[in-house]
Amino acid sequence: MIEDNETIDEFLARHASDVEEAIRKAAAAEIMPRFRQLAAHEVDEKNGPHDLVTDADRKAELYLTEVLAALLPGSVVVGEEAVHANPASYEALQGDAPVWIVDPVDGTRQFVHGEPGFCTLVALAQGGVLRASWTYAPALDRLAVAIRGQGATLDGEPLRAGSPDPGRDLDIATSHPDYTTDEQKRALLGLWTDGVEPRACGSAGLEYLAIARGRLDATAFSWEAAWDHAAGLLLVEEAGGAHLTLAGEPFRITGGNALPFTTARDAATARRVVGLLSDGG
Repeated sequence: MIEDNETIDEFLARHASDVEEAIRKAAAAEIMPRFRQLAAHEVDEKNGPHDLVTDADRKAELYLTEVLAALLPGSVVVGEEAVHANPASYEALQGDAPVWIVDPVDGTRQFVHGEPGFCTLVALAQGGVLRASWTYAPALDRLAVAIRGQGATLDGEPLRAGSPDPGRDLDIATSHPDYTTDEQKRALLGLWTDGVEPRACGSAGLEYLAIARGRLDATAFSWEAAWDHAAGLLLVEEAGGAHLTLAGEPFRITGGNALPFTTARDAATARRVVGLLSDGG
């Protein structure tokens, strides 16, 4: 637990491993026993056939909400499923209290289809500033951690995003057209040009991890939900990458961003992608 007058940095120095343990336990208890074992009654639609939720999502989020809030008294939890039930709870991102941002199963569609490309995302923020993040792919048993100012690791090994090879086409994961407005579709069309190889994204959290590993050059996303982006944004930052909105500003987890936005292996690539998005719009 956080002690009187303890800073977030001091809290993380003592408890980052406890957060990791909580995430692993949530996955072991609530997610993996349901992987490739889901019954029909354990899967529901939220806002349509492409927006699914399962008992694994709900129960893992409840587990993490209880453990993380107890670990850091005075903190609040903004979880995807809780916000779906009570949209007003998203406003906690605007407050002064430390906020845990939780996506229990990022890539629910892949999870439902029995594919391993899903992950659990947890980030800790305060005052709109990301302080730490955890990206755990339980089916692959891989964990990426980022602490602001201390770098990023994957299974304990340092991550460096590096820069794309000169002259090679940029690999960019983009929002699926089903989730974009007409204006955003026009912006994203700017990526369909020479020197770029766009594709539809999978789990956002794993796409961010791919950037941090230097295996994907950039993303171009058109939605703001903090639980999809918070963990990955810090992971990429601490691996040396950058993110920019269509207005040329860093993405804000508190919202109000000009969309689409990009996250990339380096600042030059981020500027290039924003330029293409601007041309498309």
